[in-house]
Amino acid sequence: MTATSASATTAPPQRRAGSRSTRAIAVRALLHNKLAVAALAVLALMLIAALFAPLIAPDDPNAQDLLTRLRPPAWEHGGSSAHLLGTDQLGRDMLSRVIYGSRVSLLVGASAALLAGVIGTAVGLASGYLGGWLDKVLMRLADVQLAFPAILLALAIVGFLGSGLWYVILVLGFTGWVSYARVVRSEVLSLRTRDFVTEARAIGVTDAGIMRRHLLPNVMAPLATIGTLHVAAAIVAEASLSYLGLGVPKETVTWGSMLADGQLYLGTSWWVAVFPGVALMLTSLAVNITGDALRDVADPKAYRR
Repeated sequence: MTATSASATTAPPQRRAGSRSTRAIAVRALLHNKLAVAALAVLALMLIAALFAPLIAPDDPNAQDLLTRLRPPAWEHGGSSAHLLGTDQLGRDMLSRVIYGSRVSLLVGASAALLAGVIGTAVGLASGYLGGWLDKVLMRLADVQLAFPAILLALAIVGFLGSGLWYVILVLGFTGWVSYARVVRSEVLSLRTRDFVTEARAIGVTDAGIMRRHLLPNVMAPLATIGTLHVAAAIVAEASLSYLGLGVPKETVTWGSMLADGQLYLGTSWWVAVFPGVALMLTSLAVNITGDALRDVADPKAYRR
């Protein structure tokens, strides 16, 4: 009795210690990846710029001054320290516009990925665990959506609903759930026959309880990886829609609309299009690198010795 009680008492701390040890190994593996650390640093800078844009930006991003239009960056001949990255065709400060553009890109990317993740996870859990006719219907819906290119589907829906920040988020969220659903379903199919699921069902745990308490925690690692990669895809998709004039309203500063405005001046005033393009490229690249690093860390074989 005493030995059993002692072992039962000491078992949870051992499991918690093992869990902490595994997380510590994963964190060390992530920090040893110099490329991932650089990507996280870029994302941290973009996040700080987005959160504190009114405090960081030197000027109002929509303030026009035609007397200083198309002024080059400060390090070029004719540049000014008042406009470090130059000005656009309406005399608006490029640095301020690039900083404010990060707010829309990160908001759309994170919100669209979260919405798609919630929908896809719910569909994947229900399809993989319940199976039967529900699985067939949901997966055929996924196949139908995959038959249409995501950007064309987004263009059609945005063109029908109209432009707007929340419309763009909803469209990108509802068109991106399939990848989440398919991955979660494949994971659940391998988990639903495991002993802990069978035992939970035997003691009367409901299907909803099993999916929420036993299956969902076991699919969080691949979900985090897919979600990170989907943020980058949503950022590029928002920039594409804004570039075509179908994204957020014109008065809202976005990198995509800045690229559209600057394409006419590439031959004479390259900075109008290059700086928002570089910001978009660096952000998307940093998110993708972070997603790859999270995928490697989430796989125990990647860091287990």
